[in-house]
Amino acid sequence: MGILSSILGFCGFGIGTSIGLVIGYYMFIYFQPTDVKHPLIRPMVEQDSETLQRMLSEIPLWVKNPDYDRLDWLNKFVEIMWPYLDKAICKTAKTIAKPIIAEQIPKYKIDSVDFEVLTLGTLPPTFQGMKVYVTGEKELIMELSLKWAGNPNITVAAKAFGLKATVQVVDLQVFASPRITLKPLVPTFPCFSKIFVSLMEKPHVDFGLKLLGADAMAIPGLYRFVQELIKDQVANMYLWPKYLEVTIMDPKLAMRKPVGILTVKVLKATKLKKKDLMGGADPYVKLKLTEDKLPSKKTTVKHKTLNPEWNEEFHLSVRDPETQALEFMVYDWEKVGRHDKMGINVIPLSELTPDESKVMTLDILKNMDPNDAQNEKSRGQLVLELLYKPFKEDEMPEDKEDSNEVQKAPEGTPASGGLLVVHIHEAEDLEGKHHTNPHVRLLFKGEERRTKVY
Repeated sequence: MGILSSILGFCGFGIGTSIGLVIGYYMFIYFQPTDVKHPLIRPMVEQDSETLQRMLSEIPLWVKNPDYDRLDWLNKFVEIMWPYLDKAICKTAKTIAKPIIAEQIPKYKIDSVDFEVLTLGTLPPTFQGMKVYVTGEKELIMELSLKWAGNPNITVAAKAFGLKATVQVVDLQVFASPRITLKPLVPTFPCFSKIFVSLMEKPHVDFGLKLLGADAMAIPGLYRFVQELIKDQVANMYLWPKYLEVTIMDPKLAMRKPVGILTVKVLKATKLKKKDLMGGADPYVKLKLTEDKLPSKKTTVKHKTLNPEWNEEFHLSVRDPETQALEFMVYDWEKVGRHDKMGINVIPLSELTPDESKVMTLDILKNMDPNDAQNEKSRGQLVLELLYKPFKEDEMPEDKEDSNEVQKAPEGTPASGGLLVVHIHEAEDLEGKHHTNPHVRLLFKGEERRTKVY
């Protein structure tokens, strides 16, 4: 009887528990409490101090602080561009992380660390406000309030001792207040040479971490430890006044000024390669200094000749004689279609002796590849006369704050030296009613330039 009673008791407990769970489930699904009321919506001025304190962290900065500007336009822009920003940011992150990982992994006896998956997800960050500081210096300082509750998928695989382990980061939340400084401001696009990023306070970082497919953050005590560790490490590296420096361009190259004038006299060309069906060519020469964004200089066209003579003089502004070079290209003019390129060559300015005229006879090459066999074929020669005239130290142009101020040429500048810059902005009230191709024609000392036809 004792055994039978134990069996019946156990069966009764199992049956009763099962019935209780089923009844409880249906009661939870189909029976709603009747004493639940809809929350009251009240203005903030009617809230008590405790409630306001809890809400304060969720209120955008542009509401709490009049110094911060609203950034709805920026959030809309980021939302539309996010699919493209996601790919660009991930590509840049891989490029930056690759050498850092390669430098660190030998210290920990790890064979390799690679990104198996790297995407920031479909949810873009939002900017709660921005404050701009005016310092009077050549810099732009911005403080942003950033909040990002994203759904990224970042999977990193590490290999060591023949074993492979994967770590996946999901459900990332980042709340940060970065200060972004663009300096120095320069007159070359993108108009700043470096970006400095600092954090004005410790960031809030929350994320899920899966190790070998299991939620590692479910381990008691690990979540709080990892969160505080990340805050402290990031703060030690980037909390103001420390910063992350990103170089966009060399400020010396962006702000460098002319240091001299290069006078180039295109004398003649000999034994050019035939281009036309009748055995001739219509050659002209284009000249340009490397690292210079100004348009190329161009000689006149000499028709139906393989031994043209120009004797035309040009003046080019030199900014760095140690790195710049004079590049010339010879073309065959075509009345219809694209002009044929006959050849090219380059003269480093470092080969020139200042204040000393030099006549050079240069081979016309197919390209600047020294290993290209096509450069061994004869394409003719070009004869140039070069004179580099550097400015003296006391004649160097000064950095004027007023860019509209007209400066005189340095004393002692030769009659053939100097630089004339003409900006054509617009035209108004042109005569005539049927202008379909207006353009401007400039003449200066026998040299002609034309604007585009509009």
